[in-house]
Amino acid sequence: MKTPSLDSLPIAVIGGGPVGLAAAAHLVARNLPVKVYEAGPAVGANMRDWGHVRVFTPWRYCMDAAAVALLERTGWQGPRADVFPTGGEIVVRYLEPLAATPELFGVIETGAHVTAISRRGLDKVVSRGREQRPFELVIETASDVRRDLARAVIDASGTWTAPNPLGANGLPAEGEVELADRIAYGIPDILGRHRTLYAGKTTLVIGAGHSAANALLDLARLTEAEPSTTFTWATRGIDLVRIYGGGDADRLPARGELGAETRELVESGRAPLVTGFSTIAMRSEGGRIVVEGETSVGPRQIGPVDRIIAATGQRPDLSLTRELRLDLDPWLESAKALGPLIDPNEHSCGSVPPHGHRELAHPEAGFYTAGIKSYGRAPTFLLLTGYEQVRSIAAALAGDFVAADDVQLVLPETGVCTTTFSVDAGDGSGCCGGPAPAEADACCLADATAKEAGKKGCGCGVAA
Repeated sequence: MKTPSLDSLPIAVIGGGPVGLAAAAHLVARNLPVKVYEAGPAVGANMRDWGHVRVFTPWRYCMDAAAVALLERTGWQGPRADVFPTGGEIVVRYLEPLAATPELFGVIETGAHVTAISRRGLDKVVSRGREQRPFELVIETASDVRRDLARAVIDASGTWTAPNPLGANGLPAEGEVELADRIAYGIPDILGRHRTLYAGKTTLVIGAGHSAANALLDLARLTEAEPSTTFTWATRGIDLVRIYGGGDADRLPARGELGAETRELVESGRAPLVTGFSTIAMRSEGGRIVVEGETSVGPRQIGPVDRIIAATGQRPDLSLTRELRLDLDPWLESAKALGPLIDPNEHSCGSVPPHGHRELAHPEAGFYTAGIKSYGRAPTFLLLTGYEQVRSIAAALAGDFVAADDVQLVLPETGVCTTTFSVDAGDGSGCCGGPAPAEADACCLADATAKEAGKKGCGCGVAA
């Protein structure tokens, strides 16, 4: 069978979420052929799973400019820019109409799971003639398994379906697999369709991010209607600056409020908190769960509890790209160039400097990782970042490197930038300190000042 020329093939976009559809919109705007593969039964499948959660970014930060341009051609009326949508509202009011536009309707295939990507006729060892071979994607659907060819690939498949296990060592804790039917990964709908699982029960929330905060606040609301409901919060870290946030200094007020409300839950005693807890094992005891862990002062048990919410983040699924030549950060599994800028071991800045096709490319020419998957295991991604990523990638694939390299991104500051993560560090200790200034991209003035003096900062830049 003759291999078709690269120019005759579409660009494959993996993932029909906000970033994947934005990539398609930018490619269409540049008259480049595109094919979108969405593993779920409809676009926005991952977002639908947490559709009950209200995001802390208003609508103006949730939509891509090229996507909005396609929508407006159909007479679509956008939502108010300053309103905060739920995940479900983003799907219904933005993603579904976008997928139905004439330009995208015929290029999106749902129920199409990409399970592997390689070069046609070559494994990752072979170098000669590699760039001239098309990509070959293995597609699994409900009816068959087939192979599609593509000129280039943008992997915007996200990380939602690959949650981190509860084990502090990155592996499932002892007993975790056996007790999986009583563990929820992500953000369950505690006040809605999952209410009966939590009402009148004792729940342990493990994790120190915004997903944990949402779960804790929902459990607190549930206790108002069901007073016998109880919950405990456990975190591996001992300082919670990243989740408590910058308060009034956060340029996204809803994000600041989320952190402030979570802190109030703890300080009021309504959410008993165990910090410095590394989960090692769990076991069933009298039909309930006892969780065993290590702390700085020795072993500790939590429980018994009825259910566990594992809000421990996600990780990228690297299995589908095993036969491609990738350049990844060795511990975050992000695009390598992003690793030092988003490493939670080093800083808590809420974003990275503007970056585009060059930072997201891999040694495998024509393959790009975009969206939250480009961040690997790091938790600081915002949709605006993904939209600028795919704008740059689409321009590069079109050969417009002037536009591709003109990467501009100013994100709302978190009001937090510290390397100490100390809740008590109100004196501005660490490499940063103090509220974020108006012109810094999610970082603080001390960071920029340190860099100007030739010293090490937090890894965040100042917007141009």
